[in-house]
Amino acid sequence: MPDRPSTPLAEEAAAGATALLVIDMLSDWSAPEVHALRDATLKVAPAVAELKRRCVQAAVPVIYANDNHGRWRSDFREVVRSAHDGGGPGAEIARLLEPGPEDYFVLKPKHSAFFSTPLDLLLQHLEARRLLLAGVAADQCVLATATDALMRDYRVEVVADGIAAPTPQRLDAAFRHFAGVMRVPVRRAAEIGLPGR
Repeated sequence: MPDRPSTPLAEEAAAGATALLVIDMLSDWSAPEVHALRDATLKVAPAVAELKRRCVQAAVPVIYANDNHGRWRSDFREVVRSAHDGGGPGAEIARLLEPGPEDYFVLKPKHSAFFSTPLDLLLQHLEARRLLLAGVAADQCVLATATDALMRDYRVEVVADGIAAPTPQRLDAAFRHFAGVMRVPVRRAAEIGLPGR
């Protein structure tokens, strides 16, 4: 990895070279076909919120990676506002995972949080080499992001109780793929070690 840039894009380096990436959990969930995924997301949101709280305390940066539903005319604040305004389970997820002023974000056009986004550059500026992945859908955007992260030599850990899919079968298949094929650690949020301050 190159030396830290002279004009860094981040205020300080990530503690323990670790970052938490929260993928596609903020949405208005307005389309009927995503309601099953929304409900599954609501079940894992408290574990992600608690891990986020621990990360902030440990100076581990939190990065939100969300779909760019506005076809490049939206911004992240609008994504968060839309999630709140949508009411119901989507608003509850947004309340639990409310981004703070210290958090980072990228908007993504496709499945992977790395594809056509500044995520890799941001991680370089944060000096992060270990990525904790949480979000949805486990077998789509989380899987694509994990694959791209491994190709870039990041150390990947998947938050077992922080990912969701529309069906239990798809979630189980994702777990098998992460552990058996990709051989990345899959740990519950409470079991993930973070650096001390």
